[in-house]
Amino acid sequence: MSETMTGAEMVIRALQDQGVDTLFGYPGGAVLPIYDAMFHQEKVKHVLVRHEQGAVHAAEGYARSSGKVGVVLVTSGPGATNAVTGLTDALMDSIPIVCLTGQVPTHLIGSDAFQECDTVGITRHCTKHNYLVKRIEDLPRVLHEAFYVAQNGRPGPVVIDIPKDIQFASGEYARPKENQHKSYRPQTKGDTTKIRAAVELMAKAKKPVFYTGGGVINAGPEASRLLRELVQITGFPVTSTLMGLGALPASDPHWLGMLGMHGSYEANLAMHGCDVMINLGARFDDRITGRLDAFSPHSRKIHVDIDPSSINKNVKVDIGIVGDCREVLADMIAVWKEMKPQLNTVALNDWRRQIDVWRARKSFSYENSKEIIKPQYAIERLYQLTKDRDVYVTTEVGQHQMWAAQHFHFQEPNRWMTSGGLGTMGYGLPAAIGAQLAHPNSLVIDIAGEASILMNMQEMSTAAQYRLPVKIFILNNEYMGMVRQWQELLHGGRYSESYSAALPDFVKLAEAYHAKGIRCSDPAKLDDAIREMIDYPGPVIFDCLVSKEENCFPMIPSGKAHNEMILPDFTGDTKTVIDAKGKELV
Repeated sequence: MSETMTGAEMVIRALQDQGVDTLFGYPGGAVLPIYDAMFHQEKVKHVLVRHEQGAVHAAEGYARSSGKVGVVLVTSGPGATNAVTGLTDALMDSIPIVCLTGQVPTHLIGSDAFQECDTVGITRHCTKHNYLVKRIEDLPRVLHEAFYVAQNGRPGPVVIDIPKDIQFASGEYARPKENQHKSYRPQTKGDTTKIRAAVELMAKAKKPVFYTGGGVINAGPEASRLLRELVQITGFPVTSTLMGLGALPASDPHWLGMLGMHGSYEANLAMHGCDVMINLGARFDDRITGRLDAFSPHSRKIHVDIDPSSINKNVKVDIGIVGDCREVLADMIAVWKEMKPQLNTVALNDWRRQIDVWRARKSFSYENSKEIIKPQYAIERLYQLTKDRDVYVTTEVGQHQMWAAQHFHFQEPNRWMTSGGLGTMGYGLPAAIGAQLAHPNSLVIDIAGEASILMNMQEMSTAAQYRLPVKIFILNNEYMGMVRQWQELLHGGRYSESYSAALPDFVKLAEAYHAKGIRCSDPAKLDDAIREMIDYPGPVIFDCLVSKEENCFPMIPSGKAHNEMILPDFTGDTKTVIDAKGKELV
């Protein structure tokens, strides 16, 4: 049954019909009719951010931690352009976002009107799809269609640009009977012939490895459960991208740790030496593959991805399966149980023993200190003191991000939110706000660097306004740490503009935002300070002063292969390089 209402009222009704309970936004002239319509309802809670980039990152944190679509409302012109970084971040990391943007009235489009920009043109390459609504009759369909596009297939951001006169116009609203797109029907069920061929190849493997990515997380909790079942029945080792952490518990004996540029020794050498690789929901990005012509050179490759364009895009594979990871994993398990394959147990046991030798290298180890807090130690203590709680972790981008991935051990999916593809400094704080709103009774921690946190520090006002008890745990080394590390190792120690000069007093800054500030520089006092942070009922900025020139290892230098890692060496200043057979070369 249809109702007559304004375009602005249609927006609010459509959000309600889609089950949206939280909206992140910032008002402006071109969206005031929508804000006025919002004033007359209570089902959708509006969260006032302090910058439109923060709105999209907050929606990302909400979406990633809850499995729902994140929703954003911004005005025209600078409101839309400020959202572009967040939209690009969501596109790269496959996060379902619907972003509503205001636009000048239709008769002014193209006239360089006040706060006008070509939002559709600007966002065409940083969204999964976008719309400019020029007729009130199209608005109900577009609003619901956007949610379908955002969350089906490979998830991503969708923009709906709504001119102001369309918001004022009246028309008929009815929720569509089918919430779909007339031509976009992504394939979710994998080809059964290819799935059977993949299982047959897996059954013959002597040195197999599962390589899992964010696609397993995006496919929902059931996909992670199915991954765990497949790992148990095959006994194959598992590594993961940065985005895939938590799909398999870090405590699982089959877990090799994270793969790639700052991945574990055992994960990288297993990828280099395997004979069958099963890629589940990862896209073979450069931070994982290293030098493409030397990537996993001896393996037969299976790739499962819901995005057809990802198959054979970066790495040519032997079996490419287009489908949702949850569906394909379920079918793989069924075929495996039906086949009851006879595995080469002698070869598989030799492979496990080799992995154990690599694992014994303890590549994430570091030289601790009783005088100064090492950043790895800070993350370890944070994990130990929070592991029994319901905790969600976001990060900014840099060394602290990699140390968090290495030393904070995730046991469940959707608990780890970081900017993987775009590497957006300033992501973590607004993402933590979004996660906290989705899980008001949980502990949410943003592991940050002192440079990254300043990118969107204004969102502390949002945390304060809504009394959100987010905890910002800053590893403060007074450098743009990853920039400094690359300058040391790859640019002859020429530290060009990587020093974080004129840093604020983070304790006083916290107090200025009506939050609690804590500072710690003594390893012996760190546990008590972390407990104080956890127990405080409101937002906290924790300034953890760590060693200034600590490097994040292992590290595969740009353009190198998995077996060309730099590892820490505590006997002197030299670092260890690994050759093709795993032998250490100084």
